Amino acid sequence: MITRGYEAWVRDFEDERERRAAAPEPAWERGARVDTAIWRSVRRFQIGESGDGANLVAKADRAGDAPYARAVRLFVAEEQNHARLLGLLLDAGGVSPLASHWSDTVFVRLRRLLGLRLELLVLMVAEVVALRYYRALRDGTDDGLTTQVAGAILADEERHVPFHCERLREAFARVPRPVGRLVLLGWRALLLAAALVVACDHGSALRGFGVGRVRFVRDVVASAGPVVRSVLDRAV
Repeated sequence: MITRGYEAWVRDFEDERERRAAAPEPAWERGARVDTAIWRSVRRFQIGESGDGANLVAKADRAGDAPYARAVRLFVAEEQNHARLLGLLLDAGGVSPLASHWSDTVFVRLRRLLGLRLELLVLMVAEVVALRYYRALRDGTDDGLTTQVAGAILADEERHVPFHCERLREAFARVPRPVGRLVLLGWRALLLAAALVVACDHGSALRGFGVGRVRFVRDVVASAGPVVRSVLDRAV
């Protein structure tokens, strides 16, 4: 398996930061109009993107790999930009953001209890679910501003998954085969559970996207295969 190295990831994140700084902001003033159920859904995802990432950054620092720690900081900055974009999209639609949501609280507390390797596995669950969600948001509305914002976030998430896969692949290269098999099963189970929670919590929005709960869960679960092969191929 070919790896890029974290210096390359730092350059990738920095190049994207420069591109983003040079690009014009979306035309927020034109407003956004989508169904009420979709706004409720976007509000919940905006909460999930709005963490400060301090816990993950601290664990990356303790790992003793300076380029990786720098790349993690740049990753966190992109996630915070997602929260900013979604917040401005909500504002363009005349919708106020949520102060908190139970699913985000549970997810954050779970991640904070874990070491770097297991936190990244849990984070990857959110990233894989987010890939399908933002694709549905991008393709499932006819509002131009919403489509633009969702497309920009989706493009970032498609870069984030291989970034985390590379670190996890290194971590699991030294894991015994039986442990790797258990991790594979556990990660798939956690991903399925997360997809079911999102499908239940965002069902009305998913129907509005033309996706529906069953298809959403099926698509998320199907997307696990390439991730598992990339991360755990040496451990199983």
